[in-house]
Amino acid sequence: MAPLHEPVLMAETVSLLNASRGGLFVDCTVGLGGHSRALLEAGADRVIGLDRDPDALGLAREALAAFGDRVELVHADYRDLDRVLDERGIDGVAGALADLGVSSFQLDSEGRGFSFRRDEPLDMRMDRSSGPTAAERLAAAGEGELADVIFGFGEERFSRRIARAIVAERERSPIRSTGQLAQIVRRAVPGRGHHRIDPATRTFQALRIWVNRELEGIDAFLAAAVRRLLAGARLAVISFHSLEDRVVKHVFRALERGEARLRILTKRPLRPGDDEVARNPRARSAKLRVIERTV
Repeated sequence: MAPLHEPVLMAETVSLLNASRGGLFVDCTVGLGGHSRALLEAGADRVIGLDRDPDALGLAREALAAFGDRVELVHADYRDLDRVLDERGIDGVAGALADLGVSSFQLDSEGRGFSFRRDEPLDMRMDRSSGPTAAERLAAAGEGELADVIFGFGEERFSRRIARAIVAERERSPIRSTGQLAQIVRRAVPGRGHHRIDPATRTFQALRIWVNRELEGIDAFLAAAVRRLLAGARLAVISFHSLEDRVVKHVFRALERGEARLRILTKRPLRPGDDEVARNPRARSAKLRVIERTV
């Protein structure tokens, strides 16, 4: 049986998407199927769920099996939304949702290489069927590129020291495991004072974003999703770090300025309440933004 999954900001998302109106919804990052299940239970007629992680899709298929042909699951990146809908002859949808970033399932699954809590192969790919692993990218990148990645995607002020340490270590032996990389980073970061988070945290975040191209094409995806909204339909986007949220905020504002029939419903992003954060501490950084195509 697939594990029962309570996604972040579920009640707020389903309410703002107004699934009780019925119609076809697209869950662009279906994950384990929690949001899709909630949309169907709230009144959505059908859901098309996309995800680039085949392992997550397998579990979502189990979790949503009771809904039969009201659900179609597709192995695809959310940035392939236009292609997926065009292949099915679908011009418009009653609502769309994207939950950006890495999932708890991916962080907690052994062998994926997203976390330094276990020593395992340094993979980090959301879709393990394509693309280079984190270990392969670390082996091929120059010191300057590594420093730029760690600073730009991890907002790590010691990025140059870390990049220099990675290059020095890989000249001695290949960097193949999460534990090996974490130790390199910890040694490179100055030890004075108290670290609120593990010194390796920002570097791991940066490498994950880099390997999965997480910030590439978000703006084009948002524009494509908004074009597909029928009158009265809404797009909801959940992000978990400031780099993603900044893109969503600015693109929504630009779209609203450029088209009279678009309206941002969340002038400030919605955040999880204290009860949800107590149940799921990883929800703390989540932000939900919603835009609507008016009637």
